[in-house]
Amino acid sequence: MERIKIGLLGAGRMGKNHARVYSTLRYADLAGIYDPVAEAGRKLAAQYETTAYTELDAMLDRVDAVSIATPTPTHFPLVAACLDRGLDVFVEKPFTETWMQAQELVALTQRTGRIVQVGHIERFNPTYGELKLVLENLSPLVVNFRRLSSYVGSNTDVDVVLDLMIHDLDLALDLAGADPIRVEADGFTAFSGAIDYATVNLKFARWPMLTLTASRVTEQKVRSIDVTALEAYVEGDLLNKSIQVHYRTVGEYVSHSRSGAKYRQESVVERIHVPIAEPLHAELDHFVECVRTRRQPLVTAEHGLRTLRLAETIRSLILARMLDARSADRHAATIEAASPNVAPVFA
Repeated sequence: MERIKIGLLGAGRMGKNHARVYSTLRYADLAGIYDPVAEAGRKLAAQYETTAYTELDAMLDRVDAVSIATPTPTHFPLVAACLDRGLDVFVEKPFTETWMQAQELVALTQRTGRIVQVGHIERFNPTYGELKLVLENLSPLVVNFRRLSSYVGSNTDVDVVLDLMIHDLDLALDLAGADPIRVEADGFTAFSGAIDYATVNLKFARWPMLTLTASRVTEQKVRSIDVTALEAYVEGDLLNKSIQVHYRTVGEYVSHSRSGAKYRQESVVERIHVPIAEPLHAELDHFVECVRTRRQPLVTAEHGLRTLRLAETIRSLILARMLDARSADRHAATIEAASPNVAPVFA
């Protein structure tokens, strides 16, 4: 069957990962790489024995689809240009800088009939897939997302909401299957002057409470989803690809030896098997398959818009009264109860 000719835009950190994965896909042909830094494009193209382009238009004339792994501010003009040329598009998250830009691209996607997939990679994390199956048999009460990193090595082109939390916002909306009716958010800056730490509560009409924490000031890398349900407590580790389910049992003392030693059995822990799979490989393979079969991807332009709108609501709430941890009198700041950091309705 015919292979899909992919043009890669961006030869940076994510672009290198895209090139590596596309070079291994059965139905993908990495047909060219473009980067405004010509030397970066040439070096990556040579590594994967493809063509480096110094002119974007020249590459777009020779491919069926593109993979955009460039800085967020470039997403809107690049996606628009590719759609106007009739190309299918994979674009890294966040979809665009603003939800209004994303809304324009959704309309353009609908007019052109092209495929647009937004790179919310955690949808393809096998841990998340197994976690959803586990939750089908439970009655969740609270879902807690944590995505923590140190400042060194973080992407400081955008704040922590758009860099880290946006992954979990996409998962939260996917789990709930609806928009929240109430959003509460707080945060502070510690290094960048932008939001470096954020906490969010999302309340839905027909779904338990969801809480989210994103940090780039924490000296440990954490990617977790913990669920408190009526029947059990579930620990999902997206980073280490593991799930543990702690089932509630009736506590009783059980004799363990002839000497009479006893222990108290209070819960049973089930370790769920998580398949070994690289999320980026699954994500880009899914994009190529959608281009081949002309079916809608798991994460569409509409999903990207929806997540970005929620992220902007959260950012505006935090920025309205963001604390500055760099300030000597940061602990003297007071927050008036009459004006809570809350959006009563998300629309």
